[in-house]
Amino acid sequence: MSAAQWRRAMNSAAAAAAPTVRVPPARPRTALPTSAANEVATSWWTRWFARIRARHVVVLVAIVVYPFVASPFFAYQIGAQALALGLIALSLTFLGGYGGMVSLAQMSVAGLAGYGVAIFGTSSAAAISLGWPWWLATALAIVVATAFAAAVGWLSVRTEGIYTIMITLAIGVAFFYLAQQNYTVFNGFQGFSKLGVPEVLGVESRDPVPFYFVALACALAGYFLVKHLVRAPFGIALQGIRDNPRRMASLGYAVTAHRVAAYAVSGLLAAVGGVLMAWYNGRISPGTVNLSAMISILIIAVLGGMKHPIGAFVGAIVYVLLQNFAIDLFVRERFNLVIGAGFLAIVLFSPDGLLGLWAKLRSSLVKTQTPQQTRRQL
Repeated sequence: MSAAQWRRAMNSAAAAAAPTVRVPPARPRTALPTSAANEVATSWWTRWFARIRARHVVVLVAIVVYPFVASPFFAYQIGAQALALGLIALSLTFLGGYGGMVSLAQMSVAGLAGYGVAIFGTSSAAAISLGWPWWLATALAIVVATAFAAAVGWLSVRTEGIYTIMITLAIGVAFFYLAQQNYTVFNGFQGFSKLGVPEVLGVESRDPVPFYFVALACALAGYFLVKHLVRAPFGIALQGIRDNPRRMASLGYAVTAHRVAAYAVSGLLAAVGGVLMAWYNGRISPGTVNLSAMISILIIAVLGGMKHPIGAFVGAIVYVLLQNFAIDLFVRERFNLVIGAGFLAIVLFSPDGLLGLWAKLRSSLVKTQTPQQTRRQL
């Protein structure tokens, strides 16, 4: 038998001995049943509503009813101002609490948005203001302020710690002196007054109740945006960069890009808050963006708690109450001393702010309860 015949015989024998594998035909894809599709579509809503507690409903009802039961002074001077300042402080809370970057230029971003409303819209300085509609002027002012915040981030994210704080402080001080000394664009130390405010269906938004609800809508939108971002992949990566940037970089994450994006998001929040403050005051001047205003935003954020988005608004409420009623409790000129003492006490005894102090108080109350009381509550 030749070699060729031997190979043919062996191949035929192996083919006969090999088991036959039958591949079943692919089943056609069928659409999900209607009930399953509805279940998938409603799962997100179910998870969202599952997080709602009774205290959330009570707080929401209270802040909605508040302007109808409070006086115009408390609705406008206390409530609306606290919401606007809280939104600016929320930008710093997001940047510092979740990104590990403390910026003192947040009030400069807010002030630039306020100046944008005056420059692009209408004001007392008709020779400078362009007189555009309020909605166009507001949108463009927010875009410019957000881009400015991203530029600040691009300059400062390459440093860490005290160097980042010093860079943002230098940018904030430079913007203050630019606004004070430039008369062509910023109208110098006089600033702008009689700013054009939105008027919808004959209702002027600077009235106490309408302005309160405008500020409340913006504050709620900013709060839920931050709550969503910190659970999204971007927010989780940002928190990982805060804790260990070198490891996140080794895993393939763009550390600089995430930090600049965080500055842009915080700039958006600060810009909306700056527009609200410009409408609230009816004017914008260099005094709005001076060093005292920059430090005040930091105090508000730390006072409420940098680890909780709601802490920015808690700190703003306390700050505004002290600002308005310090004259009844202390000498008016001692207001900064009172705020500084409160800030020092919070830093020493509760680094997590008033919310951290409240959490410690609740935990201590739970520990002091007897087992019988605990079983009754359960």
